[in-house]
Amino acid sequence: MAKVETRGQVVKQPFRPRARVLQLLGDELIGSPRLAVFELVKNAYDADANEAIVRLNLTQPNGSMIAVTDDGEGMSLDVLRSVWLVPGDDHRRRQRQNDERSRRHHRLPLGEKGLGRFAVHKLGNRITLTTRAHDSDECVVDIDWNTLIEKPFLDEAPVTILVREPEVFTGEQTGTCIEVRELRPPEWTRREVRSLCNQITSICSPFERPGEFRAVLQAPGREYWIDDLPDFEAILKRAMWRFQFRLDQEHLDCTYEFRPAAGFKLERRKVTKTGDRLQLPPVPGDGRGDHNVVADASTTHGIGPVSGEFYVFDRDREVLNRLGNTRLMTDYLDQNGGVRVYRDGVRVYNYGEHGDDWLGLDLRRVNVPTRRISRNIILGAVHLSLSDSYGLREKTNREGFIENDACARLRQIVLGALGALEAERRIDKERMRQITDQRSGAVASRIEPPIQELRQALARQGSGERFEPYVAKIERDYRDMQETLLTAGMSGLNLAVVFHEVEHGVRALRRVIVEGRDLEEAARQAEELMRVLDGFATLLRRDSRKLHNARRLVAAAQQFNLLRFRHHRVRFDSPLLGRDRGFELRCALGLVLGALNNLIDNSLYWMRVRWPDCPADTSRSPRRLFVDESRELEGGPAIVVADSGVGFQDTPDHLAQPFFTRKPNGMGIGLYYANLAMELNGGRLAFPQPDEVEIPPEYDGAVVAMVFKEVR
Repeated sequence: MAKVETRGQVVKQPFRPRARVLQLLGDELIGSPRLAVFELVKNAYDADANEAIVRLNLTQPNGSMIAVTDDGEGMSLDVLRSVWLVPGDDHRRRQRQNDERSRRHHRLPLGEKGLGRFAVHKLGNRITLTTRAHDSDECVVDIDWNTLIEKPFLDEAPVTILVREPEVFTGEQTGTCIEVRELRPPEWTRREVRSLCNQITSICSPFERPGEFRAVLQAPGREYWIDDLPDFEAILKRAMWRFQFRLDQEHLDCTYEFRPAAGFKLERRKVTKTGDRLQLPPVPGDGRGDHNVVADASTTHGIGPVSGEFYVFDRDREVLNRLGNTRLMTDYLDQNGGVRVYRDGVRVYNYGEHGDDWLGLDLRRVNVPTRRISRNIILGAVHLSLSDSYGLREKTNREGFIENDACARLRQIVLGALGALEAERRIDKERMRQITDQRSGAVASRIEPPIQELRQALARQGSGERFEPYVAKIERDYRDMQETLLTAGMSGLNLAVVFHEVEHGVRALRRVIVEGRDLEEAARQAEELMRVLDGFATLLRRDSRKLHNARRLVAAAQQFNLLRFRHHRVRFDSPLLGRDRGFELRCALGLVLGALNNLIDNSLYWMRVRWPDCPADTSRSPRRLFVDESRELEGGPAIVVADSGVGFQDTPDHLAQPFFTRKPNGMGIGLYYANLAMELNGGRLAFPQPDEVEIPPEYDGAVVAMVFKEVR
């Protein structure tokens, strides 16, 4: 007879999980059988083991079997009952929070959720666990998965534990052995076994050994499946570039090495920097550009010190032809290329796995193919401290960190380090291109040699005068097309600046109105907005070369950047604006103004790198920008731009090359466009030393000059 509920009755009923919840924990939280084995090996690390041996036996007459055996601390009967058989137990998390380290190797536990042990249920239906702790008997747990989940509730599915005299771990031995039989699909094919071997051996960083821990795979009867796997050390020797770094709060130490192969007659190059600043790429979606441009203590908060090591390869056809026997290397990179993450020397899955592009390297490569590093040319590792990286929490499904703010900052740090590597690598790539005869250089100069050769050939044939109008038209049309494209390029570079400044201007105007300031202040804010928009209209205007005055050019640039100077707390000084006139110049004003704006934009960025923190009072700001005219350079009068930033780190030959930049996520075309704009207007871009031009001593950063032809 059914019970009748009584109104007002209070019933207390605990949750009663179904027995199949263990199946869900194993099947749903662990993505693949290989990851399940990976989890069991990590458990061996937490057990303070020296090694974990994974034995995959696929040739047994009574069925295939996977066994994971370690020589760790093992488990007593009490630990088995109170920890291993309790889903979600926080034993390991409490150890980590209390900084309780293991007795033998002083490790902090990697596990914290109490769910990793259920990876065994992903692998097969029959599990036998044998374990022994110090000064204890051996305990054996047999689980028949099919029988267990037949029970309706978990508390009605008891597990039997046999306590016996040691048979597996005899003498003074301790450890744990987990055997899994009646393996579940998918089939363990040669490809899967090879992938498993790579995954198991990658659990420990190849660059930073975690307390004498190692993991190996044995495949009795299938040894030939894994015997020919490439040797990691041999692969690394074929990398042309090596980069090591360590970031501790705002201090960056790094070493870059270029190691050319024997087929290239190039000298090795090594660059070491100590106490440098790490430049950070913009945060995706941050159109305002107000992010930190260099790392500081806030960047590494909850992450701790970050170190890394990158090996980069060259897969250009010309390079591979010179190296020879590269199939093994390229196949290995296709399967294993990428950047992996390790905490206390143990890998965080699945960063760096085939198909995982957590840094977006391939997309970066598509956007700038000549400069960026893609996954299939890099083998890298990022190292974190488990105790210091408390802001990074692994997902329950063991596939990376939870996407929080700390994870986003870690990505920024690693991409910033890669940016530093890419900038140095670009220099050596250019040296290699010169050897392999790949054409480089400015587009502006490429048309001149063939045109000149054509004129000479026509002159030798006696047809120079007849065909000169056609040759001149070809040259003129090419220049017009080049100028049109350059104008569009300059507009694109400055468009983001305009959007940024208008946004700041609108916000400032709104503050004036909301705070009830006088109408004159509101009118001034509105006028500044109009100046920015007028300046952009000048940039967009495609005009012919006309006579202009240097003072007008600098005044237009000042108006265009007025809001930026205020926002970034930059002290702008231009003696030229205090004079009635400057020198005369003949140019297309929009192009030259775009070039000058690019120089100013570079100065603003590098001043933020050198001086990330500035006082609110602009008069005391160390960020200073100087623009004036000069007659001290060869070729004609010049507009000189000097700043108090970090200065140039490279030779003038590299600075104006396309796609060369030291800005993380920079395109490397700003100075290239500026130089091209000057060439099209009969001038040049120069990079004088401070003693070549007269500038105040406080402007000790970069110095750039826009040199124009003398107007006669």
